[in-house]
Amino acid sequence: MIRINENFNALQGSYLFYETGKRVKEFQQKNPDIRVIKLGIGDVTEPLSPSIIAGLKEAVSEMGVRETFQGYPPYEGYEFLRNIICETDFRARGINISPGEIFVSTGAKEDTANIQELFSGDIKLAITDPVYPVYVDSNIMAGRNKIEYLPCNAESNFLPGLPSEDADLIYLCFPNNPTGQAIDRAGLKKWVDYARQKKAVILFDAAYESYIREEGIPHSIYEIDGAEEVAIEFRSLSKAAGFTGTRCSYTVIPDKLMAPDKSGVRHSLNKLWLRRQSTKSNGVAYIIQKGAYGYFTEKGRLENMKIVDYYLENASIIGRGIAALGLNYCGGVNSPYIWCSVPEGLNSWQFFDELLSRCNIAGTPGSGFGSCGEGYFRLTGFGKRQDINEAVERLVKFK
Repeated sequence: MIRINENFNALQGSYLFYETGKRVKEFQQKNPDIRVIKLGIGDVTEPLSPSIIAGLKEAVSEMGVRETFQGYPPYEGYEFLRNIICETDFRARGINISPGEIFVSTGAKEDTANIQELFSGDIKLAITDPVYPVYVDSNIMAGRNKIEYLPCNAESNFLPGLPSEDADLIYLCFPNNPTGQAIDRAGLKKWVDYARQKKAVILFDAAYESYIREEGIPHSIYEIDGAEEVAIEFRSLSKAAGFTGTRCSYTVIPDKLMAPDKSGVRHSLNKLWLRRQSTKSNGVAYIIQKGAYGYFTEKGRLENMKIVDYYLENASIIGRGIAALGLNYCGGVNSPYIWCSVPEGLNSWQFFDELLSRCNIAGTPGSGFGSCGEGYFRLTGFGKRQDINEAVERLVKFK
């Protein structure tokens, strides 16, 4: 008789962003004449840059000619894209990453969810709280329950402390989603040193590195000596280049990163991931990779830096509106997210409902990111400037 994977029973009733979307939809159905400004899901609104569009168009034309037509892409991504990634994202920063250590994929969400398949089911996890839900849910689906949650609250400046018990697999995201907090070089070095000492692996989500503006904030964990022996890094074009609907990202697994089996024999995680990808994925379409190449050119970088600055200014505007309400917040400096406290007397879901009904603004309740998110709320700078300004005008009326 067929049976379900009962690990799914341990998940929350519904995915966070599904639930917020459901509540917004129900509100709109009851109030069809009210325009809701959506600052919840971190979806981009600005169009793809000219350099990206040029790459997409060129690839479309090439696909219509027998001599340049492309079939299945390489499992790890086309070499032309992996080469330019190495040059612009790493070697330009003095980091020696090779094309063979880069795997192009359809999204950091998928990779951060799937990477856990490389590791034993009985490992101990250390995951920050609050946290992007996929890190937790993907491990629960796999049956893992040895999880130490690392509180990130105002008292710790929204930065996690080291685990109290030895951890095997550590999830870090900086600049952080949802808090918007960044980590400096000294802070990140503590984690690399810990992982080297404990023979652990760090999964470092750098999806928002293009939003870093302050000096002294690492753009890659590989800026820290020894990180190539203990860390996997995830990068995404979703928020850096507007690829939320186009889908392209990449994961870095250095050749030096090894992990043992139960007999103590060490294995290359790079080779294991290639084996996994070649079995479960047929890669990213040629057209998409040609568009992504346009982002990594000098012209493309400049074009997209302006778009990122636009979103950062949106976040700054939202932050000023939150401050006018007398609420504390962090983020908005090296991140498009504002992580704010909720008004006294309300929990995060109650604030969600109040903000939706009274100001017609949709955000994301902090408790959906973990227990330490209770009492907080996430707003995103992704949106049209007109909507952002109007949202702030509505916000100040919440009093």
